Amino acid sequence: MKVKRLFNYKNSQYDEQLMSVPHNFAVKHDENKAVTEMTIYGIIGESYWSDKYTSAIDVDNALKEANGNNVVIRLNSPGGSAFDGIAIYNRLMSYKKEYGAKITIYVDGWACSAASIIAMAADELIMGLGAMFMIHEASSGVWGAKNDFRSEADLLEQLEEGIIDIYMTKANVDRKEVRKKVDAETWFSASKAIEIGFATSAASTTVEDNPKDELSNLRAQNANLQNEISQLKNQQNQEPTPEPVQPTNKRKGFLF
Repeated sequence: MKVKRLFNYKNSQYDEQLMSVPHNFAVKHDENKAVTEMTIYGIIGESYWSDKYTSAIDVDNALKEANGNNVVIRLNSPGGSAFDGIAIYNRLMSYKKEYGAKITIYVDGWACSAASIIAMAADELIMGLGAMFMIHEASSGVWGAKNDFRSEADLLEQLEEGIIDIYMTKANVDRKEVRKKVDAETWFSASKAIEIGFATSAASTTVEDNPKDELSNLRAQNANLQNEISQLKNQQNQEPTPEPVQPTNKRKGFLF
């Protein structure tokens, strides 16, 4: 059976798995440990016809009850709304700044598209075994005259520049390289996500200490150090994030 594609991915080999990711948004506040655990599985965004989406409002409400706790997020999402992904990222960053809290994100399966933006809010991003991280171009639906399509293309370019601003807070390569990876649609394994600076570590294969794990940790630490150096350089040339443009009734939303 052919799977209907909700996401505009160039690489369609994972369509069936991505479409089968079940929705699960759950929150648990542990005041004794001062930790709030949040599960974000499934599509990111807000839907008028289904409650099986995780929106920025859901995350905002959870953080209002976190009372300054450190936050641990279990993430497994094919993406969804670009603007909800951006809003969740900024809400997490504001929470960190307000309370000095630490945010740890575990990628249990997928951190694709809009979910990859959320992942950038992590102080520690841990990729699970076999987990994947993906970045690509934003897309949208629009109807209208030729100028509507030109306007939409301009808006998508500005939206992507803002998203790349977010990736550049972690990336240890230059902006042109990140832009190329966005345009090409790039999938990262755990080791590749660590190498570029998006992730900080990968889940260990065994519970016992292993020389290979120690080597992996050292590589991750070196990648993090290079990442910090690159971030300082990138901040000097950081472009301002564009103000989001409110969609008109001719647009059908932005998938990312």
